[in-house]
Amino acid sequence: MTNIKSNTDKIHIALDGPVAHLTINNPPANTWDLESLNGLEDLMKQLNNAPEIVALVITGQGEKFFSAGADLKQFSDGDKAASGDVAEAFGRAFEALASFKGVAIAAVNGFAMGGGLECALACDIRIVEEQAKLALPEATVGLLPCAGGTQRLSWLVGEAWASRIILCGERLSAQQALDIGLAQEICSPSEALDKALSLAKQVSKQSPDAVRACKRLLTAPREQAVAEGLKKEREEFIGLIGGDNQLEGTNAFLEKRSPQWR
Repeated sequence: MTNIKSNTDKIHIALDGPVAHLTINNPPANTWDLESLNGLEDLMKQLNNAPEIVALVITGQGEKFFSAGADLKQFSDGDKAASGDVAEAFGRAFEALASFKGVAIAAVNGFAMGGGLECALACDIRIVEEQAKLALPEATVGLLPCAGGTQRLSWLVGEAWASRIILCGERLSAQQALDIGLAQEICSPSEALDKALSLAKQVSKQSPDAVRACKRLLTAPREQAVAEGLKKEREEFIGLIGGDNQLEGTNAFLEKRSPQWR
């Protein structure tokens, strides 16, 4: 078997035959930063070069968070160059996840906010625990989803629901996520990982060649359609960085106060 290792402690990997189990490990909220994003991208390259791996499950460390998204401290000073590096890293990491040759399953074991939900959106299937909350709240802090949220969400749930979630700052319960097709199954607390791993093992019983061919056909229409939009998403994100409202929104969140928009 190919020797696959993580280059960061912020992403753990365990292998069980043809199934890879990834854990986002950046407590307390499993936020994403350059180290973890680059680590995920590197792992996806390794997994795609391992023909014996046909499925992966990704979950969050602990019992409360799948991932709370980006570490907002990265954007608090309005540095466009530094923020651009983070946005590009988000794009590369989650596009690598979306391009995994096998089946990617998100075991959403708690809050999946912003970049946390975008990580789950890059997977093929989402198993969500009943206590989880899902949202793309970037506009509440003067930003926008820059890792596929504005593009992939509407493919999954339709433009109207995507608009409500992104433009109105809607926070979904697990049941709402199931009802609109964002989640494929909900389960009791602490059960998402086991259910996702069980589903991954079901995948491993299929012909790996057939699974990969079907995956290419299923995802091609979406990925071809959103390719240009993903680039524009990051451009619009960088355009917001350093503006009065971005600085106010991001720092208001970090200071635990309400923003005063201009």
